[in-house]
Amino acid sequence: MPTIIFDKAATEFSNLYHPERPARLMMTKAHLVERHPDWAWIQPRLASETEILRVHHPKHLARLRQPVDFDADTPYYPGIDGHARRAAGAAIESVAMALRGQKGFALMRPPGHHATSNRAMGFCYLNSIAIAAHYALEAGCERVGIWDFDAHHGNGTEEIVFGNNRIRFASAHQHPCFPGTGTVSRGNVFNWPIPPRSDADRHASAVRQALDRLIEFNPDIVLVSAGFDAYTRDPLTEMTLEQEHFANFGRWLKETGLPAAPILEGGYSNDLPILVDAFLGGWSD
Repeated sequence: MPTIIFDKAATEFSNLYHPERPARLMMTKAHLVERHPDWAWIQPRLASETEILRVHHPKHLARLRQPVDFDADTPYYPGIDGHARRAAGAAIESVAMALRGQKGFALMRPPGHHATSNRAMGFCYLNSIAIAAHYALEAGCERVGIWDFDAHHGNGTEEIVFGNNRIRFASAHQHPCFPGTGTVSRGNVFNWPIPPRSDADRHASAVRQALDRLIEFNPDIVLVSAGFDAYTRDPLTEMTLEQEHFANFGRWLKETGLPAAPILEGGYSNDLPILVDAFLGGWSD
């Protein structure tokens, strides 16, 4: 069974009407506690400055502390640097658990995969998955795979890891869609752009191909940007996946037999709790 990495502090910042809201975590936690009372819950630590600076420029850390919005989608919140460090710390803990033969899912916010080395954007402030990938390398992994099935392309992750031959990034995502990237594959980066309203099985096939491309890399660990906004009723996207597809993603991950470290990215419908549950159930059954 998985351990859920969670901190109530991640629900203590918000902006009126913003889709990346505390209820995403609160509803999911309540659902998982009710459905799986035997699952363990632990709190993450803050990612250290050393861990963050493997990925982000020092000026970016300084900018996170300035009380000015980053863009219309990415507002400044008091203490957002700490909240983002806590989310990154949860991703690191998921990796650490995986390397010990355990399963840990980081149920945290803010998400991270749009944050570039020097810019916060798209609801993201620090790139948790990239920070965790570099932690895995420092912990002794020779090769790290990153599987991103969020409906939005992980442009920040791609920017950070491109050219690092010890990391392979594979993403299946809606295009056209924010942020407008991820149309081509290059080097250690593999992208599957999926048109809006595509057939769900076609989309799922691309997600499977992305995972297979990582397996070919023979990684020591697979990190997962687990976004649930390709769901058919998500308010921010135009995709058609159903609950069963996310359950399949979890099963596919389990069937690799590889250590895995999934973290929550997007997913903005009120059905997020059942989608997370489906994925975790497939991964842990």
